[in-house]
Amino acid sequence: MNARIIKSTLAAIIAIYFSLFLSLTNPYSAGLLAILGTDTTKRKSLKSVSVRFLSCAFGILLASAGFLLFGFHVWVIGLYILIAYTALYRVKLQDGIVPSAVIMLHLYTAKEITLPLIWNELLLIAIGFGVAAILNVIYAPQAEKYLQLAKSKLEDDLSTIFSEISFYLIDRNRLWDGSELLSAMKQVKEGRSRTQEAKENSLFQITNEWDNYFQMRNQQLYSTQRMLDLVSQVDETLPHGEAVSEVFADLSEDVKNTYYTGKVEVRLIALEKEFKQMPLPSTRSEFEARSALLQLCLELKTYLSVAKEMKRKKPTGRESEMESQGWF
Repeated sequence: MNARIIKSTLAAIIAIYFSLFLSLTNPYSAGLLAILGTDTTKRKSLKSVSVRFLSCAFGILLASAGFLLFGFHVWVIGLYILIAYTALYRVKLQDGIVPSAVIMLHLYTAKEITLPLIWNELLLIAIGFGVAAILNVIYAPQAEKYLQLAKSKLEDDLSTIFSEISFYLIDRNRLWDGSELLSAMKQVKEGRSRTQEAKENSLFQITNEWDNYFQMRNQQLYSTQRMLDLVSQVDETLPHGEAVSEVFADLSEDVKNTYYTGKVEVRLIALEKEFKQMPLPSTRSEFEARSALLQLCLELKTYLSVAKEMKRKKPTGRESEMESQGWF
């Protein structure tokens, strides 16, 4: 069941019972206000509650002034809606239009404006939105488990992609449906969405390590797609291709490493030096295949540069000891 539905249900029940306990007038309206104040994340909830509380307070003042000046007539309700809606939209408090209208109708139904009545309405607002805010802060979904699973699945997909590239460079008859690429794109999209939700559920944390991780993988997926396009242009098996195949085989393992090791980068630099010492191509098809391999290596460099910049560096010395003790 959706978490917001659960929170809304609990908030409405608690708010109504609390209002009944205090013998407030219109106690069931507290349940409605609690439902309106419930949101998906902590930050959104606190913002929502603040907006609606201010709107209701403004509504009480405006409705009281209108009914005292012009009396309790239906046309005054229309005047209230006209003025309140316009004012709240202008100050970007439009989310509080509905609850403020509920409070205004309470005053109209009572046919009087008294301090006890206004106090009653303020208590309903405080109880309804207060309960909603408390439940939103207490009951927030934990995204860590999902993000870990998404990371593991994403790295498995990337590992398979690089393995398939490696196999294809030495076996032109290798068949692959490319499903892992679509799966990786899905994991990145959902991971970034869940990361944003996790940030919204953190009241004080501004940056998030998961945000950096999925941003890195998103950039690398663009390079990965370009590498797949370049691999498809390699029309014949060459010694150069076998050497590049070994690099991608290493990358298929290294992609799962928590830290940036630089091992693949070192192999790629050494490979480029070897290429420069090889004889020039003797046929057009060999020239085109070697050109595609060279572009593939350049794109791999781009992929690795993103990892080098954004991936965690392996701690050394004292840092490694502190990490093993749970400091990082």
